[in-house]
Amino acid sequence: MNDLLYLDHTAFADLAALAESSASHCADCQCTRTPLDGWASLPNSLPDAQLEVVGTLFAPNEPEPTFSEYHPDGTSYWATNAPIAPRYFPYNRANVCRCRDCGRLYLRYQEGGGYFVDQRIRHVNAALIVDAPLENV
Repeated sequence: MNDLLYLDHTAFADLAALAESSASHCADCQCTRTPLDGWASLPNSLPDAQLEVVGTLFAPNEPEPTFSEYHPDGTSYWATNAPIAPRYFPYNRANVCRCRDCGRLYLRYQEGGGYFVDQRIRHVNAALIVDAPLENV
C-alpha cells in the first residue's frame, strides 16, 4: 500500500474534495446496480477492474490502526447513514477508488476472519464524512 497516495487525516479536505467532485456523477452505470450506500460485499455486478484506486486512508507508518468504530449517534457498521470517519475502522484500512466508467467514489477494504476473506465496498457520501479525532482507543 506504500505506493498509493495517502489521504492524510490532517488533510481531511482531500477526501471531502474527492467526494464532492464525484457527487455530481449521476449517469446510470453498472456500479450502481447494487445499492452501496452502506458497507457491503463487493457485488458480482461490479467487476474489480472497473474500479481505479486513487488513494488510501491506511496510514503508511501505522503498523496496526485501531479497530474502534465511530458511531456517536448510535449507528452501526452496516448503517447507510453511518459516519465516514477516516481515523476509525474500517475506513482507516480502506482504499479510495473511482469507477472508471462514471467517476463515482467508493471506499474498499478487505475484511478477513478465521476462515474467510471478503472485499467490502461503500459509496462515499460527502455529507457523511466527519473529521473525528481518535479518542481513548
